[in-house]
Amino acid sequence: MKLLKAIIRPNKLEEVKDALTALNVTGMTVTEVRGHGRQKGHKEIYRGQEYQVDLLPKVKLEVVVPDLRFEEVVTTLCNAARTGKIGDGKIFVSEVTEAIRIRNGDRGDVAL
Repeated sequence: MKLLKAIIRPNKLEEVKDALTALNVTGMTVTEVRGHGRQKGHKEIYRGQEYQVDLLPKVKLEVVVPDLRFEEVVTTLCNAARTGKIGDGKIFVSEVTEAIRIRNGDRGDVAL
């Protein structure tokens, strides 16, 4: 199993959720986060004063998928989140050695 941590634009969340739901990927965790990569923020004007916004609002989406569905899910996620502009985000992948459903003790892929 793989854990996908995707950092995406907040305005792309619904599109990504819909695309993953269409693949029957239903379990996900969504967190509002702030950060920057190559963008390094931008300047904004508030009440006539210009200021630097260093940490941009993003959304972190975490999904655990079976190894057999990994490529399909990554491709779908990328296509749904992509705008083609800097700041689209990144996906980080980790191995998951075990998944256990607390309610009944199911283990492995059935716990997803």
